[in-house]
Amino acid sequence: MQSVILNTGNKMPQLGFGVFQIRDEAECVRSVRDALDVGYRLIDTAASYANEAAVGQAIRESGVPRDEIFLTTKLWVSDASEAGAKRGIERSLQLLGVDYIDLFLLHQPYGDVHGAWRTLEEANAAGTLRGIGVSNFQPDRVMDLVIQNSIIPAVNQIEVHPFCQQLTAHPFNKELGIQVESWAPFAEGRLGLFENNVLMEIATEVGKSVAQVALRWQLQRGIVVIPKSVKRNRMVENMSVFDFVLTDEQMGRIGALDTATSAFFDHRDPAMVKWISERPIPG
Repeated sequence: MQSVILNTGNKMPQLGFGVFQIRDEAECVRSVRDALDVGYRLIDTAASYANEAAVGQAIRESGVPRDEIFLTTKLWVSDASEAGAKRGIERSLQLLGVDYIDLFLLHQPYGDVHGAWRTLEEANAAGTLRGIGVSNFQPDRVMDLVIQNSIIPAVNQIEVHPFCQQLTAHPFNKELGIQVESWAPFAEGRLGLFENNVLMEIATEVGKSVAQVALRWQLQRGIVVIPKSVKRNRMVENMSVFDFVLTDEQMGRIGALDTATSAFFDHRDPAMVKWISERPIPG
């Protein structure tokens, strides 16, 4: 599996498996076990996904040594404070059934992110969290966090796909030494991604699927991707992206698809900020 080196010096697989919206416990356990069985070694969950316990169970049942798995989880807004982050870290460790987490992210740029970050820095120094980072932080929020604190985030997990290419945020994070990671690399199928003529044409040219082309495009940009599928055959398909290369011309054609607009929502929209900030962790 191809890896990137984080600013912590640790290796992170460039292709991982995400478990967003896999709420059914049995399905989540099976999916993560399948993902590990076919070769994934990066597993991405979050407190707000309400499936950390299932992920931990799958890891234990998989037979894959813990030190071969790069495990990511995230702190929800309701715990975004100095004391709340301590509770959130302890809860995630308990639910996952592990004694350390490879990467722990602030899930949203809301709440007392500075207080929470100080707690993450302490847990990082203690070795409980081997890497700390952020998610959904726009460049201004990243800079504010960096200049006010000691540790630069290792990762910023943001929306990246052919229609939202983050042409400003990606180089900005890279210059600071922050690894960009893409959630929803297929835009969850929105905007007709799987039926897009450009992507379909390139898929035909390289003898691959649209999904594989979309993933390969991100990998060649140096971005970490975490596609999700509960189907084993799709997991295998999504992993089969290291045996071909897109040409500069093909990369450029995909680059022309950018709309510089989210396929989901604007993290600076006051109504959305209010909705996210008031949303509790699902029971």
